[in-house]
Amino acid sequence: MQPGNHSQFPVFLLLGLSEKPEIQSVLFGLFLSLYLVTIFGNLLIILAIITDSHLHTPMYLFLSNLSLSDICFTSTTIPKMLLNIQIQSKAITYTGCITQMYFFTVFGLLDNLLLTVMAYDRFVAICHPLHYTVIMNVRLCAQLLLLTWLISVLGALPESLAMSRLSFCVIVDIQHYFCELPEVLKLACSDSFINNVVLYVVTGVMGFFPLTGILLSYSRIVCSVLRISTTGGKYKAFSTCGSHLSVVFLFYGTCLGVYLSSTWTQDSQTGAFVSVLYTVVTPMLNPFIYSLRNRDMKRALRKLLCNMLSPR
Repeated sequence: MQPGNHSQFPVFLLLGLSEKPEIQSVLFGLFLSLYLVTIFGNLLIILAIITDSHLHTPMYLFLSNLSLSDICFTSTTIPKMLLNIQIQSKAITYTGCITQMYFFTVFGLLDNLLLTVMAYDRFVAICHPLHYTVIMNVRLCAQLLLLTWLISVLGALPESLAMSRLSFCVIVDIQHYFCELPEVLKLACSDSFINNVVLYVVTGVMGFFPLTGILLSYSRIVCSVLRISTTGGKYKAFSTCGSHLSVVFLFYGTCLGVYLSSTWTQDSQTGAFVSVLYTVVTPMLNPFIYSLRNRDMKRALRKLLCNMLSPR
């Protein structure tokens, strides 16, 4: 951060993962590849669900929204990073930084809430199979989706709006490849106590209640599965949750890793590298997890790819 007059509309400089010129082309190629895999993988999941009538069920409806959320989540950070490398610029405007933080938070919250809704769906499917179609009706699914989107959009507002009360120096150096809220708060020239309180409250509420819902759902699922007498029945019940559980562990595991790394070290550069796990790696791996562990999804993807590649 350069000294000088404080400004309400400063210029932020995203220093990225490395300032070495010889590494920039490597980073560009690597992140472009990861971004394209993420986009195409999640798009294939969405198209497969839309085109296959057998997948028009609540679980796959929520999965298609998760894939859409992952596309948007990655698109809030990686394109700007790639553009800055390509044009050899590190600048991002004050408005652009606030906008990036807002949408990053929106789709991060949306991922979290969708995983919770999907856990509830698996709970109903396994613990109340005879009433599944009655409970998980079209109206309830639409209400759950609307609620997750609404909470995400509104839940991200307090953190972003609170940024308007802060002042920054004229030029702010951010040791990151995107405007991560905790990192930007460290660089404020004015008191950021209220902002930190808002950050911890929103993070606590939006983290505690969804995770509690997931844990409660799976505790009931485990109890129900253990009451099944046959090994085959237990395996079949658990297999329907395998993909979702893998994504839950991946999502919360990477987020926990980022939190612990920021607690153990004050090195912003290390935090930027660790952030790659949940901003890039997790959205990229989700389509592979759901396609490789799910027979219905593999069948739908094969059918979709055959239709796309077959001559007209």
